[in-house]
Amino acid sequence: MKKVSENWTHALTSGTCSASLFPEFETRAKNAAAEVFRVKTAAEAKEVIANLVKYTNARKVVAVDSPLQQAAGINATLTDLGVSLYTEQADIAEHAESADIGISAVEFGIAESGSVCQDALAFESRLVSMLPPLHIVFMNSNRIVPGITEAMETIAKVYDRGYISFITGPSRTADIERVLTIGVHGPSRFVIIAVDEEVNGGKQ
Repeated sequence: MKKVSENWTHALTSGTCSASLFPEFETRAKNAAAEVFRVKTAAEAKEVIANLVKYTNARKVVAVDSPLQQAAGINATLTDLGVSLYTEQADIAEHAESADIGISAVEFGIAESGSVCQDALAFESRLVSMLPPLHIVFMNSNRIVPGITEAMETIAKVYDRGYISFITGPSRTADIERVLTIGVHGPSRFVIIAVDEEVNGGKQ
């Protein structure tokens, strides 16, 4: 999968991010209507995913592979639940619009706003984050930067060209008579699964 950088871990040094910022990040993310689940290990994320699939009666999922998702064994869990799972670029392009859930990963969170930053160079990453009504992301809970300034400084270390996305809660708009509406231009639910276990799979 194409990425703006394969070296986000290098950019996110201990001097720029910290797990101690997670409580502030979680509060602000929830204030923006995101749902946040913090688990100790990637394997524990399986239960969160399984419950979301059951409670939403999801039958079709499009997912972009990530080290955390692979460590959690999410694909096998979804298959065991009888869900139709699509992970290849061409399949994601065909099925994202009709999928119940999109799953991807983000690089880091921002405590100041409760936002997450996603390396969105890959076409399939943008599809799974925008088209299904429920978007679930994986992130490491220790990759939280204090604010927007630090986020931009981190991106500047790795960015050359491509797409970077900031996601703050589910999609919303108030462009018609200033009436806030959720889920018009994108997912109506946004779930963050923050994993304490450091997993990078040697790919970040």
